[in-house]
Amino acid sequence: MTDPVTPEKYDRKNDPSSPDFRIMNWIGIISQVTDTRMRQLLESTNVPLPQYIILNHFVGQPKNGKTVSGISWALQQPQPGITKTVRKLLDKGFLRADENPDDGRSKTLFITDAGTTAHKKAEEKLEIAMAETFDGWREWEKRDFFGFLDRLKSQLEDNR
Repeated sequence: MTDPVTPEKYDRKNDPSSPDFRIMNWIGIISQVTDTRMRQLLESTNVPLPQYIILNHFVGQPKNGKTVSGISWALQQPQPGITKTVRKLLDKGFLRADENPDDGRSKTLFITDAGTTAHKKAEEKLEIAMAETFDGWREWEKRDFFGFLDRLKSQLEDNR
């Protein structure tokens, strides 16, 4: 059995890349690692990651209806994939579809109580499993870090 390779400590003084690129590159790496971890954690639930992401899109404003094309745009995902995932959520009773009063060809989607409950259970599982990620962080560090992330998210969303 071989010992795992200890990664070399990152020394930012030796990085020729701009801070802008490094920040976005690090966020990409963090996204890959957390997506994989979330998929693994949600694998055994009734809400796999693609369904969790869509339910998550609804829970902040549960009374606001959404269309498949609106969800697709907001999540920057191809519409056929969103349609397939929405169909699964409708079949489970986590979403309901009403006639769209503005466009008879489409439906307006709403999260149901069952969908809210399923999302909450999945989120609790993720929170418990990922709590150790921030062991050793002070509360003010987490708040400050979140503030910077929120600013970056807003900038990216406003300039799609």
